[in-house]
Amino acid sequence: MKRFALIGAAGYIAPRHMKAIKDTGNTLVCALDKFDSVGIIDSHFPEAAFFTEFERFDRHVEKLKRKNNPLDYISICSPNYLHDAHIRFGLRHDTNVICEKPIVLNPWNIDALEEIEKESGKNIYNILQLRLHPSVIELKKKIENGPKDKVYDIDLSYLTSRGNWYYTSWKGNVHKSGGIATNIGVHFFDMLCWIFGKVKKNITHVHTHDRAAGYLELEHARVRWFLSINYDNIPQHVKDKGMRTYRSLTIMEEEFEFSGGFTELHTKSYEKIVGGEGFKIGAVRNAIEIVHDIRQMTPVGLKGDYHPLAKLPLTAHPFKK
Repeated sequence: MKRFALIGAAGYIAPRHMKAIKDTGNTLVCALDKFDSVGIIDSHFPEAAFFTEFERFDRHVEKLKRKNNPLDYISICSPNYLHDAHIRFGLRHDTNVICEKPIVLNPWNIDALEEIEKESGKNIYNILQLRLHPSVIELKKKIENGPKDKVYDIDLSYLTSRGNWYYTSWKGNVHKSGGIATNIGVHFFDMLCWIFGKVKKNITHVHTHDRAAGYLELEHARVRWFLSINYDNIPQHVKDKGMRTYRSLTIMEEEFEFSGGFTELHTKSYEKIVGGEGFKIGAVRNAIEIVHDIRQMTPVGLKGDYHPLAKLPLTAHPFKK
């Protein structure tokens, strides 16, 4: 049984980590969050110590180590811009680290963390659950077994509605979340690079508070992509079903279906990590470089080969009208 701590226990994704820790037969020893709405812990680890102050959490982790009862892993579900600091905290306390996406906001953060990781003798793992999705694994095998010189035409559309709360939270702050492409797109960019190879060209057509669209040329794919958190951008047939999320990936005009099968992917991720087969921090470098470059680019507008949804009318920021 491995011993875990969790930073960011009140966040949206934290319950999936708690469930994964429990489902893999391990235990959560302690957790940290500045917000105390963490009753979900009772469903998994009611005996876990909980802290709202980092200093007391730090002291507790240190005491565990000095009493020869140290942690094995620290799982990080904190806001994106804090991941780098919290990973360093875990390594300083001689624990392995598991971090949610995006593992960091900038490519050079990976370089520094890999150096510290090597010095510590511990490992930094990233949650890259799409790489464990059965349909995605099957697609990768299909592409690998296909013509070696083929370049595939791909359209990626991911629309996941968010209310006005989003803009008040850290997620609406590009300096803290990395913006739309980083916050909701990094997993998809990682998946595409994992299957179709490294980036040859990266163009951004539209990048606003509620959407981003662009074009990626990979070694074996030409990708038009569109990401949005605006409900108005959701196709009507999806709205008619009462749904607020739309995910579509077409490869050579053929729909690739992977809408299901997501519920247990965090547990699969933890199984791989505890078994020594997790995805190390360097695995996500291509995706982090993509989203960093998107964040720095000046959008070119509707020029060249852009995603059809990029033409949707722009809307004003709800708090900046």
